[in-house]
Amino acid sequence: MKTILLSLMTFILFSAPSMAKTKWSDFSLSYLKGSDYELGDNKREVISFEYANGSTWGDTFMFFDRLISDNGDVETYGEYNSRFHVKKFNGFIKNVYVAGTLEMGPGNNYLFGVGTDLDVPYFKFVQLNLFHRNNAFGGNNYQATFVWSAPIGPLTYTGFIDYATEYDSYEASMNFTSQLGYDFAPALNMKNKFIVGIEYVYWDNKFGIDSIDERNANLLIKYHF
Repeated sequence: MKTILLSLMTFILFSAPSMAKTKWSDFSLSYLKGSDYELGDNKREVISFEYANGSTWGDTFMFFDRLISDNGDVETYGEYNSRFHVKKFNGFIKNVYVAGTLEMGPGNNYLFGVGTDLDVPYFKFVQLNLFHRNNAFGGNNYQATFVWSAPIGPLTYTGFIDYATEYDSYEASMNFTSQLGYDFAPALNMKNKFIVGIEYVYWDNKFGIDSIDERNANLLIKYHF
């Protein structure tokens, strides 16, 4: 059964999106700088590449982070998320998807589950995804991911909340990361968005490690192209 699920998830992550017709897409490059990271050096700069699209099959989001610490440590982390559209509704739940995620770090973790688009007033989009996690190290567990974007006057507020249940010696963890930014592109006569703002990370039991709680504000500069 596990082999069948992993095969289906591999199709969703890689095969289905490659056969889809793209309706819209967005690329962005971000620079972040903060001084309150937990685990390792507390001062880091992050270069982040993000790509998202909507297609006839569903939607895709991926990112790669390059973390550069003041002490010389360098890390790379990435995720690839794809959702395959199953059903459209007229109501609070707008769409239902089969969803899959590949987390690419020291070991690859595979997540498989269901996703939804929610109709919430004043928000550009709201998503809720529920996953079963196949972890590279240790047993399996579950995760809920809540994602949103909302305009606040001239500002844009985006973010996500990941809640992962406990397993083996790992504690349940909650990562609430959000960004509040202002688009300077119109003032600078730029064609594409140029966001300057702040990212704030509120992370309890970081990576499932008991009492490793991160409260970390980062300078944010993001350019869309």
